[in-house]
Amino acid sequence: MNPSVTIPLEIDSVALVHRYFQTLSSHQLSLLEQLGDLYTYWNARINLISRKDIARLYGHHVLHALAIAKVSSFCPHTRLLDLGTGGGFPGIPLAILFPEATFHLVDSVEKKTKVVRLIAAALGLQNVQVSCTRGEQVTEQYDFVLGRGVANLALFYSWVQNKISPLSKNSLQNGILYLKGTDSVQVPALSIHTYPIQDFFQEPFFSGKCVVHAHPTG
Repeated sequence: MNPSVTIPLEIDSVALVHRYFQTLSSHQLSLLEQLGDLYTYWNARINLISRKDIARLYGHHVLHALAIAKVSSFCPHTRLLDLGTGGGFPGIPLAILFPEATFHLVDSVEKKTKVVRLIAAALGLQNVQVSCTRGEQVTEQYDFVLGRGVANLALFYSWVQNKISPLSKNSLQNGILYLKGTDSVQVPALSIHTYPIQDFFQEPFFSGKCVVHAHPTG
């Protein structure tokens, strides 16, 4: 992080994201800025995220999602599945950062997937597909499966173990990238590495939160 940037820690706007991602293009910043109006509008109609959190959209949701980008970048044609995407996190912000990767956002709640599809269309995100379905009905394989507090990691892996492509092309081995608390977790079938988010972002909100990279040991 550039020490000359002095954005107040309590700010909640696209400037907070720019604080930590200073190489974003003006187009990417514009798309991220549009998230504020889009989520404020839709969250008043459909409960995409906690209504008490809408004023902290960038800190509690957008920046949280982008912690994954501090662990790994994604080369062109990387395929990612965001299972249990809810209001579109972490998939939508990551799709803005990595326009040459493809994101499949899946959730079983139809009213949420309808709105997430509208948000992706309003932003012109050609690299986002949104499906209303259950995880077990997804039959394709992906380089990474993303999750954000959907279930405990062992259960989540049981849902997605057949959806991870064995052929890796990124710096990280194909597997799961999961946003969770820093409590230790062991899954015998997985090699697990934990990245505390406060190593990347200073905000107190991220205390006790981490990105987990987990991949099959076999």
